[in-house]
Amino acid sequence: MTSREQYEPGPARGAQIRKDGEKWTLILVRELRHPPEKVWQALTDPAHLREWAPFVADESLGTVGTVNLTWVGTPQALETKVTRADAPSVLEYGDIRWELEASGSGTRLTLWHNIDRRFISWGAAGWHICFDVLDRLLSGTPIGPIVGGEAMKFGGWQRLNAEYAKQFGIETPNRPPQAAQKS
Repeated sequence: MTSREQYEPGPARGAQIRKDGEKWTLILVRELRHPPEKVWQALTDPAHLREWAPFVADESLGTVGTVNLTWVGTPQALETKVTRADAPSVLEYGDIRWELEASGSGTRLTLWHNIDRRFISWGAAGWHICFDVLDRLLSGTPIGPIVGGEAMKFGGWQRLNAEYAKQFGIETPNRPPQAAQKS
């Protein structure tokens, strides 16, 4: 069995939500064993993003400006503005904000992602898996991206979706999260 076949996500953890009408903000925190500079590169470099993120970027996200992001499951790229790129601590683009804080010899990575409330548990489950894949990539044991419909095929995704829905006090959605991916 390969590492990818053996992959099983851990329990739902490190998540909270902030509510503002139909748009909610998912906040996920993950402790990584890698320095902020290494994590920053994985968050901004298109080659790294292709290995773990739910989108591909046509240019680096490491400088303020316009990039095109193609989210998994969407047919065309979305023009997205990088509004803040303070290496290696804060990155903002579209409806996403990343904060990287040195924590011991690693990094406390915090993601804020505005998502339609109907798909917040889907987003949490998806980003949870992306974070796991990111951690393996940074550790030198990449398993390749597990995103979109492929992520949903993992038994662990269904469990995570239900666990996050319970934590957030919402019902588990039962239709594809295309609206969430376009946020």
